[in-house]
Amino acid sequence: MRFIFLGPPGVGKGTQVKRLSRQYAVPSVATGDMFRSAIAKGTSTGLEVKSYLDSGLLVPDEVTIKMVKERLYEDDAKRGYILDGFPRTIKQAEALAEIVRQTHQRIDRVFYFNLEEGEIERRILGRRSCPACQQTYHLIYYPPKREGVCDCGATLIQRKDDQPETLNARLSVYQEETTPLIDYYERQNLLERIDASGTMDDVYERVRCGGIQALSS
Repeated sequence: MRFIFLGPPGVGKGTQVKRLSRQYAVPSVATGDMFRSAIAKGTSTGLEVKSYLDSGLLVPDEVTIKMVKERLYEDDAKRGYILDGFPRTIKQAEALAEIVRQTHQRIDRVFYFNLEEGEIERRILGRRSCPACQQTYHLIYYPPKREGVCDCGATLIQRKDDQPETLNARLSVYQEETTPLIDYYERQNLLERIDASGTMDDVYERVRCGGIQALSS
């Protein structure tokens, strides 16, 4: 199975990707994780990526495409994957279509997670991350056992791209650059719209009923 998860920041795509990745034993390919790994390693690509993320801007297509292409050619992605955060532009979608064509594969379904903007803001501003193990929490919806401390023992942080000063920029960029992908995949009869409100379990069941059961049966 090869899925794409689309939606603005804060809708909970990453949580669902990780859960489905474990259940169906296919890798999660999340550009956000790839970017943060490059930043943590201090590579030249990582430093370039950091400058864009800190400003709430999208990383340039050519950088993102190169990183994702390399990842999709790794052995564990041959039997399937779930893409989270890619593609984000039509140019990236076209590059992905070429990668899929070259590997004689296909995208099975594109899930678009939709959520009211006020709720998106509440989710993003309450999000906290662990710099050690990369676990993500929420002050209201998924708090750690100890306030301000990850279950692994590290002090939680609020990522710069989750802070109020970059939130509006992120949402604005999403609307401008990523919304056209909805029409792009709808014209290919691949798009499945998912209501991202409610609990994690609620959303998970909508994703399963929205196409995964049919593909895995």
